[in-house]
Amino acid sequence: MTNFTFIPAFQLKRLTSGRLQFISPHGEVHQGVVPVRAFPLAAPEECVSLISTEGHELVWIEQLSELPTAIRLLLHEELALRDFVPEIRLLLSVSSFGTPSTWTVETDRGPTAFILKGEEDIRRLQGNALLIAASDGVQYRIADTAALDKASRRLLERFL
Repeated sequence: MTNFTFIPAFQLKRLTSGRLQFISPHGEVHQGVVPVRAFPLAAPEECVSLISTEGHELVWIEQLSELPTAIRLLLHEELALRDFVPEIRLLLSVSSFGTPSTWTVETDRGPTAFILKGEEDIRRLQGNALLIAASDGVQYRIADTAALDKASRRLLERFL
């Protein structure tokens, strides 16, 4: 027996204003819809909701891979703008091994520095992944601590 999820046909397009327009299978039009991931870090390709400007869910998408290519690419583009979580590739320095401390890092978006308020701002995710909440509200991700270079792992171990 095949297990599948039925997604009724809907249309999604980007308007010249840059906002998304959703057209339901029944022809209802909603301007300015926003895609929201239920689990942006643990399951970024699953469980996405399209929300109207009034805050109502218009459609629930179990798997982005089930969508037509054009809609899937549009949602990926929009979600990338919405979900800003730089990935730390290298720890360059840490101002002190106590907190708060200033971390200087290399990310997939370039070099940056941030303040870690406390060890509790480092959260373990599935596997060897970490999520680090900086004092300014930006969250940084380390996809795999084992993949970091030796010097970066040594700095990080002081906080774990």
